[in-house]
Amino acid sequence: MKPNKIFTGLIFILTLSVTAQKKIEISELPKESQQFLKQYFSHTSVDIAKKDAEHGEKGYEVILKDGTEVEFWKDGSYREVDGEDKPIPTGFISKEVKEYVSKHYPNEKITHIDYGHKDLDVDLTNNIDLEFTKDGKILKDKKNKIQ
Repeated sequence: MKPNKIFTGLIFILTLSVTAQKKIEISELPKESQQFLKQYFSHTSVDIAKKDAEHGEKGYEVILKDGTEVEFWKDGSYREVDGEDKPIPTGFISKEVKEYVSKHYPNEKITHIDYGHKDLDVDLTNNIDLEFTKDGKILKDKKNKIQ
């Protein structure tokens, strides 16, 4: 491949990645997203807010000063909360999921929750990965032999 074609391809890819995530003000987030952050993450503040078109789905990504990342669907409802290895607030997590975790993993905390198209992925402080239906029924828990 000629150097000009490579350079043109790289510029095209860079342009796509820049347009896929555009920094925005917190006030540009949907009201539901703003309320979610205020209610569950008032202990920290927003570092970066972006409009996100990742995977062909428009939504929003917020990085908080404490390192937590929150993604929202385009309607403003939360899609993913990732505390890295730190526990996240759980007030927005369904009662069924919290009860399962507290019964089977009483010494662990939820560090990540992700709504996929079909299921709900939950990670714990001990690196256990759990999968639930969207209404909170356990689908996968290798430690307790649920697959």
